[in-house]
Amino acid sequence: MKEALPREFYIRDPKIVAINLLGKILVRVLDSFYLSGMIVETEAYYGEDDPASRARGGMKKYNMPMWGEPGRAFIYGVHGNWLLNIVAHEPNGVGAVLIRALEPLEGIEVMAANRGTNNIRRLTNGPGRLTKALKIDRSMNYLDLTSRNSQLFITGGREIDPREIGWSHRIGVRVDLDEKLRFFIKGNEFVSREDSN
Repeated sequence: MKEALPREFYIRDPKIVAINLLGKILVRVLDSFYLSGMIVETEAYYGEDDPASRARGGMKKYNMPMWGEPGRAFIYGVHGNWLLNIVAHEPNGVGAVLIRALEPLEGIEVMAANRGTNNIRRLTNGPGRLTKALKIDRSMNYLDLTSRNSQLFITGGREIDPREIGWSHRIGVRVDLDEKLRFFIKGNEFVSREDSN
């Protein structure tokens, strides 16, 4: 098994991290199983000046990880679903990257049982679906993803050619920044929605 991505990977602009996470492998160690998937869709979020960010109203108990150490999980609930974010920002910054979709690789049978579906294309093609498939919940908030001994970590996958990357405004936000901050691998059948550029 490859090593977890180092903390330095996440100590950068959230947009850069969101783009560079495409093609990387998210690994969940669950009991004696390895569940994994290639990251195929992400969104970048900034601090208090980002109207769509969880940080927009300033620091509160639930969003404190966004100000914290890069490379840790930030997990919060929306409409009954847990959403997995990775804290990512420059030194003394604020930010995180939402993992929106995965291409399932390992432990597909376990993921299917967790989700209650055998439709592989719908196992992990959305942020709430992938957390259900991998049994990720609030108990893993602020978990260190840079440790190979963690029950959740990200490792190297394949390099994504910039020409393969699509981008759009972030999904499901009422007010967005002018810059398009959702990124995905074009043509990948596990992307939640392919509307781009």
